[in-house]
Amino acid sequence: MKSTDHPHYPSAFPIQPADVMTQLPTQFFATLVQKVNREISAGHDVINLGQGNPDTPTPSHIVKALQEAAANPLYHKYSPFTGYGFLKEAIAKRYFEDYGVVLDPETEVAILFGGKTGLVQLPQILLNPGDLCLVPDPGYPDYWSGVALAKAEMSFMPLRKDNAFLPDYAGIPESVRKRAKLMFLNYPNNPTSATAPLSFYEDTVKFAAENGIVVASDFAYGAIGFDGRRPVSFLQAPGAKEVGVEFYTLSKTYNMAGWRVGFALGNREVVSMINLLQDHIYVSLFGGIQAAAAEALTASQACVGELVGRYESRRDAFFGGLAEIGWEADKPGGSFFSWLPVPKGQTSASFADLLLQKAKVAVAPGIGFGDHGEGYVRVGLLTSEERLREAARRIGELGLFG
Repeated sequence: MKSTDHPHYPSAFPIQPADVMTQLPTQFFATLVQKVNREISAGHDVINLGQGNPDTPTPSHIVKALQEAAANPLYHKYSPFTGYGFLKEAIAKRYFEDYGVVLDPETEVAILFGGKTGLVQLPQILLNPGDLCLVPDPGYPDYWSGVALAKAEMSFMPLRKDNAFLPDYAGIPESVRKRAKLMFLNYPNNPTSATAPLSFYEDTVKFAAENGIVVASDFAYGAIGFDGRRPVSFLQAPGAKEVGVEFYTLSKTYNMAGWRVGFALGNREVVSMINLLQDHIYVSLFGGIQAAAAEALTASQACVGELVGRYESRRDAFFGGLAEIGWEADKPGGSFFSWLPVPKGQTSASFADLLLQKAKVAVAPGIGFGDHGEGYVRVGLLTSEERLREAARRIGELGLFG
């Protein structure tokens, strides 16, 4: 046989995925992206309010820190497996200054490849097949992904307007409470934009301790609070570190979504388990990115204040437009999302399709976040005030409100 010849196989064998690959949840929002792209490709001016990707650049001093660090030969080698101590010290310093929370950098901080990574890893660390996880409904769909990868089960905690979009622990059946091993929370909330008071987290610590449930607080929007109110960290509640961890990311606070820097903070045992799993998967983040992330956390936080102010101005501009067209909704207290009720006679999906087709405004249908998201759409405040007012005007022309 010549070296250029290849054997001929009459029929290739089928490559079968592992069972877990067929059990992953459907990526609901991939369909939304396709619909938006079709409208744009057809030449339409679409105002895309359905995404959650920050629209302004990373502050220049953070970019400069990366540029300088990238030239440092130290960072061209493997980073320490659990990350550089200076970055863990930087996040501990930021948490103490912002929330009064004391963290041991070495034992209570794990560096993550973005917050999403930790949220998906945690169920695999704590849950065996058939174990139960409490998940908010509506909620961030990637919570479901981690549970599916662990071959565990979910029990949904409804988030209703009449309870300020907080879960009602008293309404969780005892049979569910006793089976549950893990619980996800997220405030400021995606998608509802609700915030949580310290008293709620105090109740959470009590509920978790009594039932042996590890709490996973997703604090991705922790820096974004409006009307002069800083969001409350779960770790501010007494006893929080004994029952859980908090996930923090630089994606939203510093417009560093593409940089993939996140942290798991709190319970030492859980932090240790996260580090152990990551030892088997990763080396660590590029050292230059770790240096730039430390600069973000320790330098002046004026850029954060400016960013929050920008989102608040956008919120006010958008809700001013909503008031003019008669679309009544509650202003968000945090995050860069708004959670808006759909008109009577519409589902969240049909209303989202109508807005895209007739007004060329893209929003995310609430059903994509869970059954209790039905009746709402999520709007991202991730474009200019002018475009947000224009979106409200276009929607108003459909005559659906008032």
